[in-house]
Amino acid sequence: MNLKNKKVLITGATGGIGNCIVKKFDELGAKIVASGTNEEKLKNLKNKFSNIHSEKFKLDDHDKIEDFINLVEKKLGGLDILINNAGITLDNLSIRLSEENWKKVIDINLTSTFLMCKSAVKKMLKQKNGKIVNITSIVGHTGNLGQANYAASKAGIIAFSKSLAIEYAKKNININCVSPGFIKTEMTDKINDDFKKILLSKIPSGTLGTGEDVSNCVAFLASDIANYINGETIHVNGGMYMA
Repeated sequence: MNLKNKKVLITGATGGIGNCIVKKFDELGAKIVASGTNEEKLKNLKNKFSNIHSEKFKLDDHDKIEDFINLVEKKLGGLDILINNAGITLDNLSIRLSEENWKKVIDINLTSTFLMCKSAVKKMLKQKNGKIVNITSIVGHTGNLGQANYAASKAGIIAFSKSLAIEYAKKNININCVSPGFIKTEMTDKINDDFKKILLSKIPSGTLGTGEDVSNCVAFLASDIANYINGETIHVNGGMYMA
């Protein structure tokens, strides 16, 4: 895979998976804008990878997304690849889930992905090529206890990505998804041992995935060797869910 001088925006760059995506794309020679909301983590990321730009941006500022994409394009000198990795969870059983927390998760995970893609596609149409990789989740396929809002948002990303892929396939723009299963991050490190054993029993490989497992797949879909893959979702879950 070669991403040398490809101009890339990666959202959610300060999380465990986001960090790994930034690292992989940096190794492959891409020019990167890494975005997130945690200034300290963005600063650490910038210090760790000296050739990247970092930009603080809140994805729920929907009215500012187009301006943000314009800023990214200006900083990079174009936009070849968009990685929509950012997302939040606000878990609760459905009957206890407030409408506010339903809307927050849908707005950031799904609506923001739509608006980021919409603005990015406009740039890609001008240069007659582009790649978008949207990070969804295994629970967008299976559902999950206490995550009706999160599951709905991730399932929505999959269906939206398929529609977008159909609309712009003839314009040499590829839109695909990567669907991680349970990946070893700071979040999964906090899961108690008993529940972790239950999770591992459902994974044929018997192990949690790593951020590198996800980033390798993302880089593949963003590269030219995946030019004939469009509207697809690749699962990275150790066999826990087989489509």
